[in-house]
Amino acid sequence: MGSENRTVGDGTRAVRAGLPEPVAYEPTLPGPVFAAHYHLPGEPTGPYTYGRDENPTWTHLERAIGELEAPGDDGVETVVFASGMAAVSAVLLSQTRAGDTVVLPDDGYQALALVREQLAAYDVQVRTAPTGGDAQLGQLDGARLLWIETPSNPGLDVCDIRRLADAAHAAGALVAVDNTLATPLGQRPLELGADFSVASGTKGLTGHGDVLLGYVACRDARLAARVRRWRKVVGAIPGPMEAWLAHRSLATLQLRADKQGANALALAEALRGHPAVSGLRHPGLPQDPSHTVASRQMRRFGCVVSFTLPDRAYAERFLEGLRLADDATSFGGVRSTAERRGRWGGDAVPEGFVRFSVGAEDPEDLVADVLRALDEAKPPA
Repeated sequence: MGSENRTVGDGTRAVRAGLPEPVAYEPTLPGPVFAAHYHLPGEPTGPYTYGRDENPTWTHLERAIGELEAPGDDGVETVVFASGMAAVSAVLLSQTRAGDTVVLPDDGYQALALVREQLAAYDVQVRTAPTGGDAQLGQLDGARLLWIETPSNPGLDVCDIRRLADAAHAAGALVAVDNTLATPLGQRPLELGADFSVASGTKGLTGHGDVLLGYVACRDARLAARVRRWRKVVGAIPGPMEAWLAHRSLATLQLRADKQGANALALAEALRGHPAVSGLRHPGLPQDPSHTVASRQMRRFGCVVSFTLPDRAYAERFLEGLRLADDATSFGGVRSTAERRGRWGGDAVPEGFVRFSVGAEDPEDLVADVLRALDEAKPPA
């Protein structure tokens, strides 16, 4: 869509992002290209040579995501991966080497702990600090890369991307932002100063719980080339069907983000003051500790609500009693899901902590179901 992206709305952009120029009697979004190799007469000068390197279906999707992450910026490059963790690993491991220092959040996605172990094995020093209060500012001296996750998962703390990016660049560090929970319609890290916007497309970007996907968006061609080379070396490529499904799903991103965000706020408001609920978090709540910062940099506040119930048993009874939310991990889908996050053992949360991913159900039905399940989960007097 090019530079005219600056003048269109999110819905228009999401519906048309990455579509090729119209060809008579051809589909508007070409189907997935299943190819391990291509015809290569003479010197291989064309864009597609081997299936591990490039695929036309990836190309359409990468252009689409780039248009969402950085509207109007034709210089942004996007690289898609087989999963969110493949994308995360590609940035952290392609941009660092032995002796470097990386700053991570200590309250981010639990699989970051696995990456931290791998970085340490490669003699990369890791420092950590909480997301809230921009605490990572105190760890930047001598760092090669700052990794930001905002809102954090599952605690939903928010940090000031612009402030951290400016400080990191002044210290000589690159900046990567995990944009999974917000999606490009919620915030645009590249416009806030980040060098990389990284996300799991498995979650809100595709939104149906049926695709594993990740991506890295970057404005610097040299940095992007390192990420792309890492993908080639490790072979962490998405299948063409997954890439096509992801592109297809982008057309409803704005509809889903708006509906699910409104539902999440309605649920959060309904939970305020409930006697069984403590530690309620959602960045869209005016009373939330992160709301002021979130309001400055987020255009939508996401679909996740977190809260704590009195204990593990109470939380498990609540989850079992839900009829409109599945007890499942992940988030961002059109069907509500919820889980007792402590069951995985990787997050520093209370035993009764619940991460609730709000779907696209009618809000009245969803709120009623949640309140009923909370009441039925009360222990007998």
